[in-house]
Amino acid sequence: MKDVFIEAQTLPEAYHKGILALFTDGQLADCSDWNLKNLESYSQLECRMTLHIEHPLQEPRISKLVICGPRELEQYRLEILEGILDFAVDVEVERNGKIEALEDYTYHHRMVKPIDQIEFAINELKRNKEMSSRRAVIGIRDNLCDTQLANPACLQSMQFFVRDGKLDLCVLFRSNDFAQAFFMNAFGFICLQEHIANQLGIPVGTYAQTSNSMHVYQQNFEMFNAFAKKVATEPIEDLTYEYEGFFKQIMDAERDSILESFRKLREKHGLD
Repeated sequence: MKDVFIEAQTLPEAYHKGILALFTDGQLADCSDWNLKNLESYSQLECRMTLHIEHPLQEPRISKLVICGPRELEQYRLEILEGILDFAVDVEVERNGKIEALEDYTYHHRMVKPIDQIEFAINELKRNKEMSSRRAVIGIRDNLCDTQLANPACLQSMQFFVRDGKLDLCVLFRSNDFAQAFFMNAFGFICLQEHIANQLGIPVGTYAQTSNSMHVYQQNFEMFNAFAKKVATEPIEDLTYEYEGFFKQIMDAERDSILESFRKLREKHGLD
């Protein structure tokens, strides 16, 4: 498997460079967990990829080449920062004659249960005045659960460092769908990075996200190929939105509706 390293100033720049790199350096491979053999071809284009973003809060912060809209991005941000979907881990439903959890896990639920690892990371970094700890790690993988799940957690860990007076974040995935998940993941985790930096009273530093299997599934090849052509031929300003002052307003306008829909979902399961 090829190992690809991307350096960029902003999140959209990293994403766009990653699109080109995956098409250039990715290798065709089967995927036993996503059986597309009936297509008589390979299931995925794959490489190991690290994307290093020097200024994750720098504008423009939103790429137009993503499959999610403002509502989906705001919902994911609320799931990561506020845990609005965590209740579903504790709700049991019947599926195919079996009693199962409504959701096997959420990233936020694993961050805060059974212990609040976000609080631990903040306190660990505050442990000395230099905030120089190498122990501010949030672990997501749960071997007791993930070895039994049909769809185990893709995110494995997050590690926070204070270096040069700023909060850096390093994220590790075992597997990451670049077409359908990467941008949303990175945006949400950068928002969490900003939240923790604010709790520490320091600026946001660099963001790095590594996936040991960064991939695009075959059914998304055509779409991603179109994205690659746009990245290669159009200026980045035509392929991005400003977040502050534009896209954030659209996301904020969706917040009440999202929270109401989740309130109704909780009510449906007897929680409100």
